[in-house]
Amino acid sequence: MRKMKFSLIAVMLVVVTAVSAQQLSLGVKGGVNMSNFYGDELNDKNMKIGFHIGLAADYDLAPNSAIQTGLYFTTKGAKYSASAGSASAEVTVNPMYLQLPVHYAYKLDVSPGTRVVFHAGPYLAYGVAGKSKFKGSLGENSVEEDGANVFGDDKLFKPFDAGLGLGVGTEFGQIMLDLGWDMGLVNIANSGTVKNQNAYLSVGYKF
Repeated sequence: MRKMKFSLIAVMLVVVTAVSAQQLSLGVKGGVNMSNFYGDELNDKNMKIGFHIGLAADYDLAPNSAIQTGLYFTTKGAKYSASAGSASAEVTVNPMYLQLPVHYAYKLDVSPGTRVVFHAGPYLAYGVAGKSKFKGSLGENSVEEDGANVFGDDKLFKPFDAGLGLGVGTEFGQIMLDLGWDMGLVNIANSGTVKNQNAYLSVGYKF
C-alpha cells in the first residue's frame, strides 16, 4: 500500500510540473471495457463488461507525435459459466485497478480539426478493490455467494499488473474517441497462471 501511495504521488507531481508546458493538454476520458483472463489452463471465451474513467494527458513531441498517458480507474476480470445435467454455475471475478498507460501516438491529419490517432505502449496497474461472485444451482436448489477482496497474499490475485496496449482513435477538435486493447504480461494469480486482457471503447474531452 505504501508503494502504491508513493507511486501515485510521484505521478501527480510529474503531471503538475508538466502542466505549465505549452505542449501538454489534459482531459477526461471514460468508457466501456470488455475483459477476460487468459492462461495455459483457461479456455473460456466469455467477456465481462466493465468500465474505465480517469484523467488523460497528452504531451506533444512534434506536430504529429505525442506521448499519451493518464491515470484511470478501470475494472477488468472475467465471467465463467458451466453446466452439466441439472447443475449449472456462474462465476464472475471483478478486480478493479488504478492504471497508468504510457503510449507513443502518431496523429494523422485528415481534415481541418480532425485527426486519426494510432498509439501503442506499456501500462502499469495496481489492484485496489474487487470481489468474486458465485452463483450455482442443482435442480431446484440454488446457491449464491459474494467473495471477499480478490487481492492479497492469501487471496486469488497479486495486486500488481503490467502489459502492453495499442489502439486507434479520432480527435474531433476537443472531442476524443478511442478503441483499444490491453494485454497483460504479468501473472496475477497466486496459484496457476492468469493474465489480464481487455478491449475498450472510450469517449473523452480535452480542456
